[in-house]
Amino acid sequence: MPESQRKLGVFPAFHKVEGRRVVVVGGGEEAAAKVRLLSETKAEIVVFATALDKQTGVDLIAAHADWQARLPTVEDLDGAALVFAATGTHDSDCAIRALAKEAGVPVNVVDRPELCDFYTPALVNRAPLAVAIGSEGVAPVLSRHVRARIEGLLAPAFGDLAGLADTLRETVTRSLATVTDRRRFWARFFSGSVAQNVFAGRMDEAEGEARRMLEIAPNLSGHVSLVGAGPGAEDLLTLRAQRALQEADVIIHDRLVPEAIVAQGRRDARRIYVGKAKGNHSLSQDEINALLVHEAKKGNRVVRLKSGDPLIFGRAGEEMAALRAANVSFDVVPGITAALAAAAEAEIPLTLRDQEAGSADGATGKRRGAPSLVFATGHDADGDTLPGWAGLALTGATVAVYMGRSVAARVAARLIESGIAASTPVAVVENASRADRRAYAGRLDELAGIAARPDMTGPVLFIIGEVVAEGAIAAAPAPLSALAA
Repeated sequence: MPESQRKLGVFPAFHKVEGRRVVVVGGGEEAAAKVRLLSETKAEIVVFATALDKQTGVDLIAAHADWQARLPTVEDLDGAALVFAATGTHDSDCAIRALAKEAGVPVNVVDRPELCDFYTPALVNRAPLAVAIGSEGVAPVLSRHVRARIEGLLAPAFGDLAGLADTLRETVTRSLATVTDRRRFWARFFSGSVAQNVFAGRMDEAEGEARRMLEIAPNLSGHVSLVGAGPGAEDLLTLRAQRALQEADVIIHDRLVPEAIVAQGRRDARRIYVGKAKGNHSLSQDEINALLVHEAKKGNRVVRLKSGDPLIFGRAGEEMAALRAANVSFDVVPGITAALAAAAEAEIPLTLRDQEAGSADGATGKRRGAPSLVFATGHDADGDTLPGWAGLALTGATVAVYMGRSVAARVAARLIESGIAASTPVAVVENASRADRRAYAGRLDELAGIAARPDMTGPVLFIIGEVVAEGAIAAAPAPLSALAA
């Protein structure tokens, strides 16, 4: 679905119902279901129905609601927080809807989304924490399936953790003067030792730890996380990376990191673009290093967001050295590097053990495997092609070449000069893991055709070796030989 269509027709919100009347009209199964849901709140539930279905409504309503054995008037609805029309007949529901509109109260007409002012979500109750899942009324069964998954993720103790936070909120506000200090405290509160104690049932220890954290919170120093954003697909971002983005005050990101991943950071986090393209650097590496140190020294939690894995051709070594020299704490959050994503999509096994190979007459023999894997770059910092690693391919290693599009012809020529067979299988993948991914298969001596393609503008990765013949891409409909035409 295009991004322009990924917009909601509703605005999710939570209605305040504590101590207020919520009216349900109907005495059957649908009305009982709404009473059951509302009974998880502190609302005053009033049911209007001339009769109750004995199988579904009597006991439930007696326990949780005030039953009026009649239909409501507009005066009955005046001042209510919400109204649910669940009579089971279209005309009666429409009449209740008209009364609610006259009283100025939002109304939900059960199973008739076109008549609703609001929709009832599937609810995960971890009071005071609540998760509501909605589908704008078009797919309630899907909402229930999603709810079931979330129920499994959120232990009941999440409610206890939220309750402890509520008891400490005024103390935190008095003790910590700035919004930034308070946000950092809560980030540590919900993801550290306090939460661990709550989940273990040790509430006294949890509160004691929270109060100790509160005493030292104003003195917390800045920190930098070097985070791998993966090859581009949002669902390949790790949980640890998501957590770091949510806790960041500043996000410093590269050109190849998609906006959808940058947007997973906090909405009020500052975003600083430091992208580099060939011959066009918004900031030099020295300037990026200085920026990381500067922001951390100001006390910020900084995420340095890099495409793929920060430790693979990501200049992380220079950044770590600069942070160490400045005595700034940091950590590294690994990401899925492009070679792994490209190989997975093309079903290419990057390594192979020696295998039995059959012949037409039934004879068997050992076929050479791929015992090792080389991550390489098409050119070094000085622009030299294949500095020092071309000979490794002679050992049977699979070679994944990053940043090689502009030097594809020289890469192929140097490898062939080094003794690699011109017929060695090659896969070329552009925009690995993304929606606009393209992949091609062919021979090493056809690789030069890549450089001439004006439409191939995304990041390109080559996989070179016999393993390519084992992958699904070996039968690709658009081989490399077609690119030179």
